[in-house]
Amino acid sequence: MLEHIIELCLPTIISACELMGIFVVAVTALRAFWLYCAGMVSRRPRNIKFYLADGLATSLEFKMAAEILKTVLVRDLNELMVLGAVILLRALLSLLIHIEMKGEHPQDHKSEEP
Repeated sequence: MLEHIIELCLPTIISACELMGIFVVAVTALRAFWLYCAGMVSRRPRNIKFYLADGLATSLEFKMAAEILKTVLVRDLNELMVLGAVILLRALLSLLIHIEMKGEHPQDHKSEEP
C-alpha cells in the first residue's frame, strides 16, 4: 500500500523539484542581466559573476534533490547506473561552481608576520 502511494506521489514531487531548479536559473539569469545592464548605465562595477554562480549552485541543489528522489523509483541496474552518472555530473558541476565562487570572493586571510 505504501509503495503504491509513493509511486503515485513521487513523480509529482520530483517534477516540482526540477521546476524549482529551472525557476531559480531563470530568475537568477534575468536578475544578473538586469544588474549587468544597470552597471553599464551607472558605470559602477558589480559582482554579477558571483551572483549568477550562487543562483546556479542553488538550482543544482534542487536538481540533485530530484535525482536523489528518483533513486526510490529505480527498478534495474541500468537505470541506477545512469542515475548515478547524472548525480555525479551534477555534484561535480556544483563543486566547480563553489570553487569559482571562492575565487570571486576570497576569504580574508590574516597575513602572518615573521
